[in-house]
Formats: sequence, C-alpha cells, structure tokens
Amino acid sequence: MPRVSLAFLTTAALTALAGMAWGSQMGASGDHSMMPAHAHLNLLGWVTLSIMGGVYALPGLRCNVMVAWANYVLSTAGAVLMALLLPAVLTEKISGHIMMVAEIPAILGMLLFLVSLLGNWRRPAAA
Repeated sequence: MPRVSLAFLTTAALTALAGMAWGSQMGASGDHSMMPAHAHLNLLGWVTLSIMGGVYALPGLRCNVMVAWANYVLSTAGAVLMALLLPAVLTEKISGHIMMVAEIPAILGMLLFLVSLLGNWRRPAAA
C-alpha cells in the first residue's frame, strides 16, 4: 500500500475514534448541541479521508505523489480545523466567517483529489 494511502487511512481511523468518543460524550451528557461539528468530523475525517486513501491504494492508479501528499495535508487540515472551529461558531464565541480557515484547505484538498483522478482519464480503460 502506498504511504500516502496509509496516511489517509490512519488519519481517517483516528478521526473516527475521536468522533465516536465525542458522540459518546454527547450521549452521556444529553447535550447534542455539537452534533453539527461531530457530523463534520465524521464526514470529512472518517468518510472522505477513507475514500481518498482507498482510491490512492488502487492498483494502476497513476498520480503525482506530491499532489497526493498535498491533498492529504490540505484535506486533513480542513477536517481537523472544522472539528475544532465549529464548536466555537455554534456557541457564538467566534463568527461563522472564521470557518473559511477550515473550508479553504478542505476545498483545495478536494480539488487536488480531483486533479489526481482526472489525470487517469488519459489512460486507456482496463477491461
């Protein structure tokens, strides 16, 4: 398995555990006000990073390794920053505009993932 895939999948598993712990804490306390932040952590951290890691592990996929690592850094930063900033936005301690700090790397990471995929369209399709 390529190292970049291993990095994506390891980070995805760590965010899944963090999301599970957060969900358990919300359930135990009865306070579900942070559910949107918890959902962002699960969706971007666990689901999106897992999919990206799985795709980069596909045999025959050709991609620029530097683009794949930049994708990892940006996507991970976006997921973690959203999980950290969204609770403060939800409790109105900071403005929602500050979420751009997290949204920009997440969007750029997805853009780099798309670049990695599009580069494979030039190759003949496998049978």
